[in-house]
Amino acid sequence: MIEELLRDLSGQRAAGPHPSFTVFDLWKSFELIAERGSIGRKSLAEELAIGEGAIRTMVSRLKNSGMISTSKIGCSLTDRGSEIWKKFQMVIPRKVEIARNDLTTAPYNVAVQVRGRSERVRNGLEQRDAAVAVGGRGAVTLVFKGGRLIVPMVSEDLSKDYPAAFHQISERMKLEESDAVVIGGGENPKSAERGALAAAWTLI
Repeated sequence: MIEELLRDLSGQRAAGPHPSFTVFDLWKSFELIAERGSIGRKSLAEELAIGEGAIRTMVSRLKNSGMISTSKIGCSLTDRGSEIWKKFQMVIPRKVEIARNDLTTAPYNVAVQVRGRSERVRNGLEQRDAAVAVGGRGAVTLVFKGGRLIVPMVSEDLSKDYPAAFHQISERMKLEESDAVVIGGGENPKSAERGALAAAWTLI
């Protein structure tokens, strides 16, 4: 449902030219509006680093779909928008910045927890490529199985092979069996976050 909704709102299913915003911009917009209560279009454009024309189109689509309302103070989630955001959070319960550790190489890193999607992870290459495609340095994908954090083709037990990374992730996330974790790296916080979300999207 989440995948279909974001694709529809971003225009990826429609014929003709696509607007200059992506599913990740929509995702981040929901997060910003939910966290702040309301946010103006100019602030949204600055946070997402996209043009105000694209923001107008995106806000119009969100409003027409009943996800947000607009006023002089900015954009706010409607009851329907709040319900959709809760569903987002059920799939992506946590997104946290983590320090460079023994598993990462980028200056900035963001870890995204994806609930119950470990079976969709093959070897992690798809997530790495997705992160690079949106400007990230890359991504590392982990799965939580049998009480262990595993990096496919790299480590069968993160706690033994990469203890610093294990402690950062286990302390910041309440992992459940079959969860996946994607760590996106970048040259700055925004590229790391965008890479992590793009990588997580491949599992949704």
